[in-house]
Amino acid sequence: MNGTRPFEFSIVSGHVVDSIIRSNLAQVIDIIAETYLAHSASLTVNPTSVFLRFPEQPDARIIALPAHIGGREPISGLKWIASYPNNIERNMPRASAVLLLNDAETGYPFACLESSIVSAARTAASATLAARTLIRDRRNLKRIAFIGAGVIARYIADFLIGTHWSKSEVAIYDLNSGYSLQLVDHFVASGWSDTSIVSTAEAAVRDAQMVIFATTARSPYLLDPALFAQTDLILHISLRDLAPEVLLSANNILDDVDHCLTAETSPHLTERFSGNREFVTGTLADVLNGRIVLNDQRPTIFSPFGLGVLDVALGRFAYEQAQSSGRVVSVDDFFFERARWSRENYLRVNESTC
Repeated sequence: MNGTRPFEFSIVSGHVVDSIIRSNLAQVIDIIAETYLAHSASLTVNPTSVFLRFPEQPDARIIALPAHIGGREPISGLKWIASYPNNIERNMPRASAVLLLNDAETGYPFACLESSIVSAARTAASATLAARTLIRDRRNLKRIAFIGAGVIARYIADFLIGTHWSKSEVAIYDLNSGYSLQLVDHFVASGWSDTSIVSTAEAAVRDAQMVIFATTARSPYLLDPALFAQTDLILHISLRDLAPEVLLSANNILDDVDHCLTAETSPHLTERFSGNREFVTGTLADVLNGRIVLNDQRPTIFSPFGLGVLDVALGRFAYEQAQSSGRVVSVDDFFFERARWSRENYLRVNESTC
């Protein structure tokens, strides 16, 4: 039973999750790689995400991502993540989340983790893994462009810095120049001094060998493939920044084809535009397994939809580390009925009504 006792339930705080992840950045990336390979080998169940939307708040949503990882140590879980863009005006993070982990044998939940950090970290680790796998020659990586300077961009920066990427020139663009300045300061404080703000997305992209999109864009705004003439790799984390014409001129690597070609993402729009899926080169797992060869005369675009199995895998790691170091909060009486029929249940019910 995943190393837990029956009816055990624990809470892991965001402070603990953050500490564990930041102390194990390289291992986190390896966990993401292993999970992609397990998903490719059909050892996972990753249903379509469910979106809860609100007529009175069209920009807000809460998403449920259920997932299961099989194999020798199976586990299930559910990430419940809210995205409320107006939070930014309150100087609050846009996203908040919890992750429930379920025992694979009994189905009982055994842990709840603060998961906005798990979600951001698995996204950043996925991006860093893609960069490590898909960039043709890191020695020629002279300029990195960040389009969008929010929390996800900060986490990607932390993973690049924390896994000792060479200090390239960094150009940053965000619609809010204040956010750009904060990300510049974050890089400079980490020793990446050649970091600057640019005035347009086009200026950021120009001459960059790696471009990272981490925006809240709802539809494409960069339409010209020629913008990326010098680009080796595009990490299209926000999924909706690029027009179909850009994708059709590139190698396209996804995390999961069926998931990515939904929800009005740029790959979804490209499928509609072209009438087929032939523009999809393959998945990141295909590259890791050596099943595909990229055309080195084209830029490569990595478009990850974000898989719930990544949250479950990273959440399990964080939980196990927290449990082994005594940093979980145990709730001993979380489950009330512990047998279908028993005198103990009868006595507890009567005691509570006396």
